[in-house]
Amino acid sequence: MDGSVVDGGGAPPAAPNAAPRAAGTLFVVSTPIGNLGDLSARAIETLRGADAILAEDTRHTRTLLAHFDIHTPLEAHHEHNEATTVPSLVARLELGATLALVSDAGTPLLSDPGARLVHAAAAAGIRVVPIPGASALLAALVGAALPSDRFTFFGFAPRKGPERRALLGDVASLRHTAVLYEAPSRVGDTLADLATAGAGDRPAVVARELTKQFEEFRRGTVRELAEYYAETAPRGEVVIVVQGGEAPVLDEDALRARAVALRGEGLSARDVVRVLMEDEGAPRNLAYRLAHDKD
Repeated sequence: MDGSVVDGGGAPPAAPNAAPRAAGTLFVVSTPIGNLGDLSARAIETLRGADAILAEDTRHTRTLLAHFDIHTPLEAHHEHNEATTVPSLVARLELGATLALVSDAGTPLLSDPGARLVHAAAAAGIRVVPIPGASALLAALVGAALPSDRFTFFGFAPRKGPERRALLGDVASLRHTAVLYEAPSRVGDTLADLATAGAGDRPAVVARELTKQFEEFRRGTVRELAEYYAETAPRGEVVIVVQGGEAPVLDEDALRARAVALRGEGLSARDVVRVLMEDEGAPRNLAYRLAHDKD
């Protein structure tokens, strides 16, 4: 015996100058939206290697994990408990845990829970790593055959009230492509409301059951599709894609006269630019030139 004392109650204490354990990683993992073949090899490896998987619906995700023989522990993380679970999850990440966040289908955070955790983890200096994969948003956009160089994603439209009117008004006034999610039972109403808001003649596509056996892209104007779905409610998950409207034809002489009038009212050149852009839809370079034109 060398005279050292051994504590039989557990592991010896850490050395005073021992380096702290490195913080863990939060993986944001995309899962299939229908076809299980869309789960990437990287996603499978990540889910197998995580300390825990945070799932929107553990029953749903358990079926996916069983198919790929993944036995990582599952924990519920959804809109009803995320406010209370985020602090403890961030604490685990700070202590070195590796957590994988998934939604029921597709890419988390796109109209799915998880944003609160991702924001909190990033604010705490935790490494956040996306594992890309299936997305109903992008699948619908590329399959719609409408302009996709610029688009705005609106998620689910509010069911009623001024918030719904405001959102659908934004879609109707948009000059580039809009993408919305919608429940099957409300597709007809939403398309009809878009037509009322001024988008009735716009080309549009209703995409449903993406990547599944009965995948469908139905094309027409917003008004035509509204009439169709008023009589035939779609089945399955639905994405609505609406082409942007044409930019208004600008009368440069009228804009010049407006600029002169605004300057006569004492507005600065900067304010004239703002008014011409916001009220008249003038592009910035034209508004700037007219605001500074002294002729």
